[in-house]
Amino acid sequence: MDVHTALADASTVPYWLDTELRPTPLPPLTEDRSADLLVVGGGYTGLWTALQAKERDPERHVVLVEANSIGWAASGRNGGFCAASLTHGYDNGATHLPEENERLAQLGRENLDAIEAAVARYGMDCEFERTGELDVATEDYQVADLRAGHDPEAGFIFYDQQQLAQLVKSPTYKAALWDSREVAMVHPAKLCWELLRVVRELGVEVYESTKVTSVTDRKSTVEVTTETNEAGAGANEAGSRATITANRVALATNVFPSLLKRVSLHTVPVYDYALMTEPLTPEQMDSIGWEGRQGIGDCANRFHYYRLTADNRILFGGWDAVYHYGRQVSWKYDQRPETFETLAEHFFATFPQLEGLRFTHKWGGPIDTCSRFFSFFTTAYGKKVAMAAGFTGLGVGASRFAGTVMLDLLSGESTDLTELEMVRKLPLPFPPEPAAWLGIKLTTQALIRSDENEGRRGPLLKVLDAVGMGFDS
Repeated sequence: MDVHTALADASTVPYWLDTELRPTPLPPLTEDRSADLLVVGGGYTGLWTALQAKERDPERHVVLVEANSIGWAASGRNGGFCAASLTHGYDNGATHLPEENERLAQLGRENLDAIEAAVARYGMDCEFERTGELDVATEDYQVADLRAGHDPEAGFIFYDQQQLAQLVKSPTYKAALWDSREVAMVHPAKLCWELLRVVRELGVEVYESTKVTSVTDRKSTVEVTTETNEAGAGANEAGSRATITANRVALATNVFPSLLKRVSLHTVPVYDYALMTEPLTPEQMDSIGWEGRQGIGDCANRFHYYRLTADNRILFGGWDAVYHYGRQVSWKYDQRPETFETLAEHFFATFPQLEGLRFTHKWGGPIDTCSRFFSFFTTAYGKKVAMAAGFTGLGVGASRFAGTVMLDLLSGESTDLTELEMVRKLPLPFPPEPAAWLGIKLTTQALIRSDENEGRRGPLLKVLDAVGMGFDS
């Protein structure tokens, strides 16, 4: 079977969202409101912020508005890797924040533990599995770095090629390092919907199809104007406007254009893509092993990530990361046939024993990328407004931590978290166009050349490393 046949019947709806379990849409906001706390954005960051706000103060009046539907964007269409890392990997943290990297690593572990505890406490049905992740070498030069990471006491276990073949069977594998403690798998959309259920049970008012158009300082409060999105509004409500007067505002819009102009250049949207297979038969599962159900990612700059679902489908994503001129975010970029074909070819090279398997879903979506590759924070209007963004693909876990930080910032008090350099220091902004497009294009080409040259970083990547904008996956 060629890849065209394998992809022929694949739905363009993200697999996680393509289910009857999707909640009934909530109505938009059509009347003026007031709130102690307004949360803008109905993805993980906004939902975790709302949940923790009610846990801190059950009497706090919290309102959450979402321009589309809860979890429809990155939070509902990612790979479901819920990692402890707050810094896109320990080495990246050491590069950008060497003085507090150990502290951030510990905070990340505590945050993942807190997510697991919340899932249990509220009975969230989100297929949470703390399986860990296998970082696999597919080239000989990658093996030494993985071997150097072997530290069983810390939960990092190295497998050579023969040992790895007893875990997951692929002719492409040379070795692996299993991070056994610091990564969990979740059903991304179910986690969003369960967070929605919980926050509403705790008394949070949630409005969908409600887009924020402006945020204005009113000295003692913040005035936020909204309008209903026509796609989600009723016939008599299309385009209706409302005003929310809030004591505090948490902005969790991530990949979408910032409502604070001061950080409008600090993120760029980069499109990522994934495939989902049909469920594997017991015989097909036997042919690949994978009984530990770990998440898997390879070590290249252009890497793949893949994992099993509850019904033994395989999600296979990554490789291309596509930037569109002008920081464009549009539904028309969610489909990219050439990337899907490449992913399908790579899938069958990884698991040739699954030849004949078909893909049921193919989709993409934008990731909010910043120059240090992990979240940043800022405040405005006398610390009545806080914002978090820049997760660069590792927001499933780090989003809860971001909510914690924003609530601390909005409290007006100095805390251990607000004093972190991670929180106080912004990453370098990306340049305006056309320099952003050209720079990203050249960097992508340099990363490809690095992969083709046994990971050696060329002149451009070395310069970016030196100025704090270099990326090593």
